[in-house]
Amino acid sequence: MKTKLSLPAVFFGILTVLFSVFTAQAQSTTGNKSSQLDLAAYLKLADSNIIYPSAKQIEMLKKVVPASAYEPVPGISDRGFWDKIAASKSGQKYLAEATSLLPKKPEVPISDETYRAANLGGNRGMYKPKYYNTMDCLEHFILGECIENKGRFLPQIQTYIQAIMDMKSWLHPNHDDKNNGVLEGKRVSVDLGARKFGGVLAIATVLLENKLPADVKSKIASQLQWRITDNYLKSCKLNDENNTWIKSTSNWNSVCTSGVVLTTLMMSQKEMERIGAIGSALNSMKYYLSGFGADGYCSEGLGYWSYGFGHYLYLAEILADYTGGKIDLFQADNPTKLENVGNFPERFEIQNTRCAPFADGVSRIANSGSNFAAVMSANYYKALMPSEIRMEEAAEQLVAWRKPELFDESKSKNTVQNALPDYSYFDDFGMVISRGKQKTPFSIAVKAGHNAENHNHSDVGTYTLVYNADIISGDIGAPSYTAGSFSQTNPARSSWGHPVPRIDDKLQSNGRTFEGKIIKTNFQSNKDEIVLDIKPAYEIPELVSLVRTVINDKSGNGTISIQDDFKTSKAVSFGTAIMTYSKYEIKDGNTIVLTSLENNHKVKVEIKAVGGEIKILPEVVPVKALREGKDAVRIGIDFVKPNTAGSIIIKYTPVL
Repeated sequence: MKTKLSLPAVFFGILTVLFSVFTAQAQSTTGNKSSQLDLAAYLKLADSNIIYPSAKQIEMLKKVVPASAYEPVPGISDRGFWDKIAASKSGQKYLAEATSLLPKKPEVPISDETYRAANLGGNRGMYKPKYYNTMDCLEHFILGECIENKGRFLPQIQTYIQAIMDMKSWLHPNHDDKNNGVLEGKRVSVDLGARKFGGVLAIATVLLENKLPADVKSKIASQLQWRITDNYLKSCKLNDENNTWIKSTSNWNSVCTSGVVLTTLMMSQKEMERIGAIGSALNSMKYYLSGFGADGYCSEGLGYWSYGFGHYLYLAEILADYTGGKIDLFQADNPTKLENVGNFPERFEIQNTRCAPFADGVSRIANSGSNFAAVMSANYYKALMPSEIRMEEAAEQLVAWRKPELFDESKSKNTVQNALPDYSYFDDFGMVISRGKQKTPFSIAVKAGHNAENHNHSDVGTYTLVYNADIISGDIGAPSYTAGSFSQTNPARSSWGHPVPRIDDKLQSNGRTFEGKIIKTNFQSNKDEIVLDIKPAYEIPELVSLVRTVINDKSGNGTISIQDDFKTSKAVSFGTAIMTYSKYEIKDGNTIVLTSLENNHKVKVEIKAVGGEIKILPEVVPVKALREGKDAVRIGIDFVKPNTAGSIIIKYTPVL
């Protein structure tokens, strides 16, 4: 006897079957993995001194990492995807750029002699343009071929691949050891250059599929296994000398890690290698993020924020894409801090696109180069969306093509910049921007910080003074990167080259304990006051106290004063400095007029001393190449005689 089914029962049965099919497909896609990784719990299970994931961490990762390798976008044979890119405005622009580069020849390998000379002298101009021009061309040829699919770019692709494979070292020469160990084949290492060479070759292998000969793909795979994956995982397991950046708090960590992970996820056919790379990266990013203040402050400045945090966000994106959102580095284990980091640039601007060039930072918000970090921060942290979108690396471009909704500024709700606030206070790191609101604004950024920051300068108490869009006085920024530029005694890196006191002919000391503290703030609509204790930055037993008080009187045209009060247990020499790129005119023993080079803005400097007579001594900063590209002057303001107590007040007032 047949049983007659009711319509609801039939409908319910169909839904049950469909749900089962959908669930099976979903499990197949993710390799039957479980829910999102709890990063806080994961990080607690790390070995104390090893970056490679612990056994318990590996078990957690096995539940979320797919069984197959990673494809950032479909390969060239998926014409549905690539024909859509070919029809898009960005795809057509990219293809045109690739076509224009076709006549160019690879600029690597460089000669061994050039490599050794660049290592010895630190001259990046000898190799860096050649490295990055080569990689830029190859990236364009690879994606150009994927877009066009006519074979036109394939000969150049193979020529460029062979050129890179012929390089003895993929390192920046000045990142090799003094004996050129990588060049000589005694070891391998990953740096900012090697990670990109590896990533470009991985993208070529995976996206071009059978367009590349099997023997070429095999050689690439062998090189990437040796130079990148094996080398990285060994360092993560052993803490060897080859990749010490895995525990770095600087941009090196995120940049190199993102490149290694991309290469390994795309190329490795071993699930445990991919799990090891991901697990190591997650442990390593804990170190990188610790380099930011809880308030989001980036001691490396805006340029390195964009470079380093941009690659962190790229790493977050590929891990989220690869695991179906089950690894979330956008939030990690501290979403509040990451949101602060993502919004750092807007809070760090002083005014009119100018910012403080503290440490090795830049002095102006860039209008060129990649702004991938800003775009991603707008999407994930409600930061300001840039008015234009710029990308430099193929890896970034692939994200934009895979997720075009993230890169459509017209759809963003946060494209209009609000007026900058009266002040920004990074209370964790100890940095304040006090902004004038005059018709021609007169503002100051001042930093306490410490003397073991990333790209460290001995600069506790330093400041930058901006009138309209001109930096008038204060921090002179970084020396250009050549031999000796990172020496603690470099005049532009030591406290001699900063607008801070010199006591008993001694400069600030270096190390984490040598720091400043903001001990008082008073922010009002017409006046801001910031008081810093900078005594701990000096290793001087006789120093009893050293307090710097900064007052920004915003009334009228504005007046900004810097006052240093000191006490010592015995009479010592004491002085401070005005650091500037501006033209200067010493009017008398207490007055100087500074004139900016950009727009001829004039600021009068009035100097007052309590406790003795002062002298003014200007000196050219003896550094051949400064990042700002101009000659800087240190105008010393010193007591004539040693003293046990005193004050020096420097008052800046615009001259209209």
